[in-house]
Amino acid sequence: MSDQPTIEAVLAGDQAAWDSLVTRFTGALWSAVRAYDLSPADAADAVQGTWLRLLESLHTIRDPDRIGPWLFTTAKREASLLRRRHRGERLVADPVDAERACVDTEPADAGHVHADPALAVLTADESRRLWQAVDQMPEPCRSLFRLMATAPDAGIHQLAGRLGMPSGSYGPTRGRCLNRLRTMLTTREATP
Repeated sequence: MSDQPTIEAVLAGDQAAWDSLVTRFTGALWSAVRAYDLSPADAADAVQGTWLRLLESLHTIRDPDRIGPWLFTTAKREASLLRRRHRGERLVADPVDAERACVDTEPADAGHVHADPALAVLTADESRRLWQAVDQMPEPCRSLFRLMATAPDAGIHQLAGRLGMPSGSYGPTRGRCLNRLRTMLTTREATP
């Protein structure tokens, strides 16, 4: 089965072709990133980062029939980058993980500061609520926040390029997205 017609349709702006591509390869991408023992949020970021890389590179693809291996290799690179970035850190996704993360594994005389389990649970809950809100946001806000989280050292030009927008639009878009997120979180806190 040739991917040439699908890629050509995606390049022509066909949303159904893009959806078909995503449906066809997303399972394989998830399999690739799960092998890196990432948190669920990081695995999702690696998969989404892979799709962003494809969007950035789609117009330069020379052999559309090799898109599957390209996506798989890119997903493994994204996962590897995230794992290296977080090596030594334990990112906490939920309160159960927070409690495990707070268990002290070093001897007491090593000068290690014990983490407060209550604080870890609260922090994990805040993080969970934040990412739930981000997941409910429309594009480009959802991708913008995920990209900001996965590439904190990237400059405005790089982030704008990855999102497919002019550099001058990045700041105003980010501002609007932050305002939307702030409103969503404030509304949720005010609702019993």
